[in-house]
Amino acid sequence: MPASEIIVLGRLLEPYGVRGWIRLQPFGDDPLSWKTLPVWQLGKEGGPWQGYELLGLKRHGDGFIVAFAGVSERTAAESLRGMLLGAPRADLPAVAEDEFYWGDLLGLTVVNRAGEILGKVAGLIETGANDVLRVVDDTGEEALERLLPFVAAVVGRVDVAAGTIEVDWERDW
Repeated sequence: MPASEIIVLGRLLEPYGVRGWIRLQPFGDDPLSWKTLPVWQLGKEGGPWQGYELLGLKRHGDGFIVAFAGVSERTAAESLRGMLLGAPRADLPAVAEDEFYWGDLLGLTVVNRAGEILGKVAGLIETGANDVLRVVDDTGEEALERLLPFVAAVVGRVDVAAGTIEVDWERDW
């Protein structure tokens, strides 16, 4: 499946136990709703994706653990450490007007209220308190990276179709 059709939903962390379960770092608010996905796609960033059938997904402590068909021991789970979890956009539910899949934000141009371009979204960071946009401006001699909190006080309008995010942030901050 082409990488352009996959929306990244999370990352697999370390194995949990000896029976193939793996800790999941979700990039979304409701990972338990992903149980309905027919196949989970696993892959590296920019690399090929491979389908895995989900055997189990459950909350464990303050996180989540998952199990896949064909991954029945710790060694096999260890080989999946660091893999991204994704799904084809067609398999995912539509998002509300003010919600976005992280993959939709990557590459958008970030513009402040004065109309100055601050760069493009190169990634997102989950901090626990709030998500953070990693904005890279590579138009100068050296690339400049800005970390902008993805909160209503900073992020104004997000227009995925136009490819822009308007923010209340100055160039020299």
